[in-house]
Amino acid sequence: MKNDILILLSSFMLMLSQCSKNENKNQNLVQETSNFKTNLNIVKNLQITTLSTMLANKGIGEWGYSALVEVDDKKILFDTGRKPETVLKNAEELGIDLSQVETVFLSHSHGDHTGGLLTLRKKLKQKNPNAISKIHVGEGIFEQRVNFRNRMLEIKQELEKDGVMFIIHKKEFELLPGVWVTGPIDRIHPEKNYGGKWKITTKNNDSVIDNIPEDQSLVINTEKGYVIISGCGHAGIINTIEHVTSKIENKNVYAIIGGFHLVNATEKQLTWTANHLRKHNISKIIGAHCTGINSLYTLKQLLNLERKNAVVGSVGDHFNLKGGIFPGLIAK
Repeated sequence: MKNDILILLSSFMLMLSQCSKNENKNQNLVQETSNFKTNLNIVKNLQITTLSTMLANKGIGEWGYSALVEVDDKKILFDTGRKPETVLKNAEELGIDLSQVETVFLSHSHGDHTGGLLTLRKKLKQKNPNAISKIHVGEGIFEQRVNFRNRMLEIKQELEKDGVMFIIHKKEFELLPGVWVTGPIDRIHPEKNYGGKWKITTKNNDSVIDNIPEDQSLVINTEKGYVIISGCGHAGIINTIEHVTSKIENKNVYAIIGGFHLVNATEKQLTWTANHLRKHNISKIIGAHCTGINSLYTLKQLLNLERKNAVVGSVGDHFNLKGGIFPGLIAK
């Protein structure tokens, strides 16, 4: 009888041990979509340089967006512009070596943000085989569009054959210490920053409105607050900010940089946006790409920001934590 009890106890302890191992294994599997948000890492050194947008007194201007994000000792290329050579040539003219950039962040699938991807990989791998080899995207970026060519499907196949890895994000994730990927953003407010005429094919062969579900932003956590970089803001800049403060940590937003898709916004929409931005204590804005020049100036006035703190984005401008915004000559 005693031996039977010992055998049962041993079996029970073995089962508990196995469960614990399985739990640890499962935690590793879901690491990309589950993070404990306590004692958040802080980025001490940050520089963001615009490599593609419309305004340019150096390099080439285009309807597109790209920026080099330098965080402590790491580099991330945020989007890749529209035309194949734009980001590459602008970086060369600005004296920036992109060959050591291995990590790419894509905000969404549109060609004015992904157009330079193949060229950058082909040219830069000649100097560094690992250049442009890890690409972070939001879930939905490879969805088949109805009567609309999703070039990302073709790009994915070609790059994967070349050894490039795509990392698909479903939720917020800490990419580097203090640097977060939002993943697809909750659409709480009715910021309809997409056309609405295109559709996505579902798994059941139905179709739904293409609201650019993969739209995601990059978030840098600093002592001054969050710095948020947006490609187009199809999910809405306010939805993006509230997603960040609810999913990562509720704190102020120091700066917003990039495209916010406000170029066609009405005065009413801009007033609504400014009122919500004010709640988050926005101190710095670089409105590039699809933000719209008049819309940026309207936000500046509504938020009562100084000229130096609300600037239209231009090729070669940059932002850092010590000096704030360093605008391009054409945007001063």
